Amino acid sequence: MKRSSRYTKNKENLEKGKEYSLDEAIEVLKKCAPAKFDETIDVALRLGVDPRHSDQMVRGAVSLPHGIGKTVRVLVLTKGGKEKEAQDAGADYVGLDEYLEKIQGGWFEFDVIIATPDVMGNIGKFGKILGPKGLMPNPKSGTVTNDLAKAVTEVKAGKIDFRVDRHGIVHVGVGKVSFDNNKIRDNIKAFVETIIRLKPTSTKGQYLKSATVSSTMGPGISLDRSLLLDEFK
Repeated sequence: MKRSSRYTKNKENLEKGKEYSLDEAIEVLKKCAPAKFDETIDVALRLGVDPRHSDQMVRGAVSLPHGIGKTVRVLVLTKGGKEKEAQDAGADYVGLDEYLEKIQGGWFEFDVIIATPDVMGNIGKFGKILGPKGLMPNPKSGTVTNDLAKAVTEVKAGKIDFRVDRHGIVHVGVGKVSFDNNKIRDNIKAFVETIIRLKPTSTKGQYLKSATVSSTMGPGISLDRSLLLDEFK
């Protein structure tokens, strides 16, 4: 694969074969983010799980202490008196049939869908559209609930959903390069700690196999697995 001159220059900031401590990685990450926009910081964790087995599926949500650095557009699918609750909580779009019709037509001007349990029967047939995009509401991530005020508030404040992919990797954005180092550190630790807590009991051998951080336009920076785990002792 041909690499851009920017990517090649950024790679010069990395020591070949080195695995970095979290603090070192954050410092290097900022040096590797010279783009004209505020790049997103991504974390990828490779887990020792086999997602083909339901008892090894790792999925959930975490509220990042400093948010993700962008406005999250929330669509609430509900009906009746719950609509006002969602509107008062700050949801961007609230309704049901009219928004399902728009989604059917290719409308996706939102980041998260929250739904009440009573309308999941209406939403189920949209699984093939919403599922691949990671937008299908799910009770395990807190996006199927009757407590709309709490759900909307948490998502707006920086709550993110995650799910291990078929390769055993969990990949999320945890903030922006413009965040100060301590905020980046706190957000990464909150995410990794949640993944560790969700370790399936059926998993054998090494659970957290590797961890990498990167910015939108920057190269992946490998974290020292042992040092990262020491953060939680």
